[in-house]
Amino acid sequence: MICWIFNHYANPPDLPGGTRHYDLARELVNRGHKVVIFATSFHYLLFRESRLLPGEGWKTEDVNGVLFVWIRTTPYQRNNWRREWNMAEFMLKAWWLGRKLPRIAPDIEDPDVIMGSSPDLLTALAACWVAYRFSVPFLMEVRDLWPQTILDMGAMSPRHPIIITLRVLEKYLYRRAERIITLLPLAHEYIAACGVPQKRIVWLPNGVDLSRFDQISNPGTPGTGSDLFRVMYLGAHGRANALNVLLEAAKIIQDLNYSKIRIVLVGDGPEKPGLMDLSKKMGLTNTEFRDPVPKNSVVRTLLESDGLILNLEDVAVFKYGISPNKVFEYMAAGKPVIFSVQAANNPVEDSHCGITVPPKDPQALAEAIISLSEMSVQEREEMGLRGRQYVARHHDISVLAERLERTLEEVVHGQ
Repeated sequence: MICWIFNHYANPPDLPGGTRHYDLARELVNRGHKVVIFATSFHYLLFRESRLLPGEGWKTEDVNGVLFVWIRTTPYQRNNWRREWNMAEFMLKAWWLGRKLPRIAPDIEDPDVIMGSSPDLLTALAACWVAYRFSVPFLMEVRDLWPQTILDMGAMSPRHPIIITLRVLEKYLYRRAERIITLLPLAHEYIAACGVPQKRIVWLPNGVDLSRFDQISNPGTPGTGSDLFRVMYLGAHGRANALNVLLEAAKIIQDLNYSKIRIVLVGDGPEKPGLMDLSKKMGLTNTEFRDPVPKNSVVRTLLESDGLILNLEDVAVFKYGISPNKVFEYMAAGKPVIFSVQAANNPVEDSHCGITVPPKDPQALAEAIISLSEMSVQEREEMGLRGRQYVARHHDISVLAERLERTLEEVVHGQ
């Protein structure tokens, strides 16, 4: 099959951020299929152009057999109208380019199936339109439930024109999709309530390319080489990540004179400047901010930690579950995990690989970090090993790619 994937924020492994579609595409390519990924060349974490030279509007790039189509879009620095324009611009350019690409790029053939990935519904709309142009099946991937997540976070009113428009667009895309792929374990309840038959909904969570972690001979062994106890958060610094709670926990730990504990935040995002200012105002000396790292450096970075933190806002939409890629990478690295999330699913609890605390509770988070630091190395190693074994059983990217392949074949062959 020839599969086209539209994902505004898709990344190859040499850039920071999620590589879900690259990883799945690599597996499909290894199985004899061809995959083309449409993405913006403006990187949403680095806030800069990452692939195109001055004057280039778009270009193709072969990354280990996966063909990326990079599209230039307007840069932005904050989560404001410029980011919204970036989304709309990508939709228009991806649609315009996609419908004629096989005629102007000789290395690209007509697709057999097209998938559009949210949370940006405009990207899914572009994929839907291009699928209609080629008369091929359209699949919609739901990574976040937009606009419900926006509402639950209190970012907009239900009567806001943007929310009303997104509601209409959401239902339109659900109707047009041959299959709806969701990362969230209980999202089928929400999607079915929108009038989608259960048989058209496929659960395909995030996963991990375990080959990237093969360098770990003893996954639980601390990699710091010092007497410091480092707990790390690695990922986006956005509103949904509630990292101010982590800083408040760091303040509690500092005030209790646990001088050997250090909090390390790796990544970038719209909230990072404010978080760094907050850290200074709080007088934190036990907190370190680092730049984002490309995906192919994530393993080495995670190994510098003694424990890892997943922290999210307390949002009602999490009743449908979560599937953050970072938690599976944490577990694959063989490190104990502190899970500060209220969600329908909890892989850390299921695998007994860490400590669960309520979200938005800096005192509970601080106590969990202290508790982890006071455990023996053997206890933390055993936790980490259980997490890695869980990921190998349930979130190996090769297993998930096989499930995706079956779904694609079903719609292509009309099953």
